[in-house]
Amino acid sequence: SGYALGVWAIASNAFFSQIVRIQKERGHRVATGGPYRFVRHPGYVGTILVGLAAPIMLGSLWALIPGGAVALLFILRTALEDQTLLGELEGYGTYAGRVRYRLLPGVW
Repeated sequence: SGYALGVWAIASNAFFSQIVRIQKERGHRVATGGPYRFVRHPGYVGTILVGLAAPIMLGSLWALIPGGAVALLFILRTALEDQTLLGELEGYGTYAGRVRYRLLPGVW
């Protein structure tokens, strides 16, 4: 499910990138369709789900260590990316007001 969500996020956002930057040369706009209707960073949700599902798939509690680290790093990245997008991407503030949650509806 994490992989599927990640692929859906990439397919729904023509500006999806590993690097956080405003792609002015491509007319960067806020992605509002697909999973972006529910949370502002669905690609990161997918990555976190994969990281946290690994211990279950591997049957190992030790796998919670890297899975938890991945989750924490992506939570931090989400907060920092949101600051950048709010400050630099036109229309993101309005979108953030409409789609209130970054990663988990009803929580954050």
